[in-house]
Amino acid sequence: MKLVIAIIQPYKLEEVKEELYKTDVNLITVSEVLGHGRQKGVTEVYRGAKETGNLLRKIRLEIAINDNYLEPTIKAIVKGAKTGETGDGKIFVLDLAECIRIRTEERGSPAIG
Repeated sequence: MKLVIAIIQPYKLEEVKEELYKTDVNLITVSEVLGHGRQKGVTEVYRGAKETGNLLRKIRLEIAINDNYLEPTIKAIVKGAKTGETGDGKIFVLDLAECIRIRTEERGSPAIG
């Protein structure tokens, strides 16, 4: 079992969801988050001086999947989120030690769905 965490541009959310649905990945958690990568926020010119904003609005996706869905999930996120520009985002893959479905108390892979 894996936990995939993806940080993407807000305007790419619908495209990423469509790509995930095509690969039968339907169980996702979506959060609005703030952060910045190497670009360190937005640089704007105000009255002739450069000003850098600290944090940019992003979307965080959390997807618990069984191992056989890992590559299709990664490919779907990349296909939906990629523009080729700085700030497209990141994907993190973590081992998921346990998953428990509260309603039935199932554990492990069956609990993911």
